[in-house]
Amino acid sequence: QVQLVESGGGLVQTGGSLRLSCAASGRTVSNYNMGWFRQAPGKEREFVSAITRTGGRTYYVDSVKGRFTISRDNAKNTVYLQMNSLKPEDTAAYYCAADNGITYAGFSYYSTVKTYDFWGQGTQVTVSS
Repeated sequence: QVQLVESGGGLVQTGGSLRLSCAASGRTVSNYNMGWFRQAPGKEREFVSAITRTGGRTYYVDSVKGRFTISRDNAKNTVYLQMNSLKPEDTAAYYCAADNGITYAGFSYYSTVKTYDFWGQGTQVTVSS
């Protein structure tokens, strides 16, 4: 079983950048496909991005393509989400998640909340206008 801890959230102005980190412990993160989700108050948790075990494939929701970049450093047991050109609509709690399943399953698999077996506690991102 893996434990996940997110960090790097905060308050930033529109157009600014943040880098979120998801540090894993208990098991090496290289055993998992990893995802980032976000949840705004009163809304359902939504998919943001995912990366396969080896980092060979990445997936993004359309609203963040070209602005966010997911990456992983298996040696550091950490997954990152670089967020640039932030917008007020990006404001949410951001969660990382680990999936112990199929590596090459496609966007519909990785973008589904139920795919993931383990979740972090979240980090808040607030983008002011």
